[in-house]
Amino acid sequence: MSVVDLALQAAPVIDGHNDLPMALRERAGYRVDGLAAGRPEFHTDIARLRAGGVGGQFWSVYVPSDLSEPEAVAATMEQIDAVYRLVAAYPRDLAIAYSAADVEAAQRGGRIASLIGIEGGHSLATSLGVLRAFARLGVRYVTLTHNHNTSWADSAADVPGVGGLDDDGRAIVAEMQRIGVLVDLSHVAATTMHAALEVATAPVIFSHSSARAVTGHRRNVADDVLVKLRDNGGVCMVAFVPVFVSEQVAAWSAAADAEWERLGLPAGKAPWPSAPRPGAPRSGPEAGPVPTAGGGSFGTALPGGDVPPPKPFRAWLAAHPRPEATIAQVADHVEHVRAVAGVDHVGLGGDYDGCDRLPVGLEDVTGYPRLLAELAGRGWSQGDLEKLTGRNVLRVLRDTEAAAEEPLWPLSPAR
Repeated sequence: MSVVDLALQAAPVIDGHNDLPMALRERAGYRVDGLAAGRPEFHTDIARLRAGGVGGQFWSVYVPSDLSEPEAVAATMEQIDAVYRLVAAYPRDLAIAYSAADVEAAQRGGRIASLIGIEGGHSLATSLGVLRAFARLGVRYVTLTHNHNTSWADSAADVPGVGGLDDDGRAIVAEMQRIGVLVDLSHVAATTMHAALEVATAPVIFSHSSARAVTGHRRNVADDVLVKLRDNGGVCMVAFVPVFVSEQVAAWSAAADAEWERLGLPAGKAPWPSAPRPGAPRSGPEAGPVPTAGGGSFGTALPGGDVPPPKPFRAWLAAHPRPEATIAQVADHVEHVRAVAGVDHVGLGGDYDGCDRLPVGLEDVTGYPRLLAELAGRGWSQGDLEKLTGRNVLRVLRDTEAAAEEPLWPLSPAR
């Protein structure tokens, strides 16, 4: 057995962020049938999760951050319901997990532990009651913002609003840690990262972010934050998104956006699709893909839903082919996080089904062993790989559970 196989056997991958629930809403009207294998319109199905050595997955219950807060709460509830329905449809393969012990029990039973993370504080509607209600439904992390500021926290993709966190934001972070919900700092402004780490009393995470010193994208984590993360005991789960991991792809994306704007093409994205209404026919793959906006204003799309570019833009695309990101570039980010924060503070958060394409060799969830092989070739030991794949995030879960004054996650599900 190779060192990669041994590592995955001892510590299967626990990935920090997968947007399959969003993709199911957009492409299948929340239908969860047919996901055992053979769904090329997604990056994810159960057979490919197993081939990739995945033993735990934080499913993102993302809803757009430009929804009104009441709409966001309702849509997030629908997303949470989709995760529970997904797990119920495949009881031999998936198991809901709320704690580190649940994750380990699922893995011992040969199932993939399914955890829930909310991607954006707008889903809380600035309400500690809503936060606690989500915790009681099994939500184990909340990302403080998505691409828009909340009234209490600044996003990396928006103009500064409150200078990081205001008093409401600090109170929300404190309540999250009091009830055992992980604070996720992906998507937030650097000022918000620092502010949250200054008040955090338990480990925090970055569920899907890479290293800013390697690729200068605003979504990535700077070294001074990684040092604070080390001291906090948290973990940065490296994302695979090409604009985060490749300077070449990031430069191409910026140039594409500039050309789009120069041509006067319309900004924006496809509308958030409504959930199936009671009594209405359910949509499915036969209805065709629903386009969504991804990494750039020119409308990158999720797998299976590519939207042809407008005719005025095609000449620029022909003259400027999109570069590809590589496994080696992702490994560079993993190694940088390790070098700055330490091997105990790095993990994996691929962002599958949340972007239009992934690096060569990491095109879907089967790719984790190839990344581990790249790292093993750079000298990573079996023990190092085990920390990266799952042991670090399990430790953070345990530490968060131990620090919770009033744990609100549900009782462990029946096995």
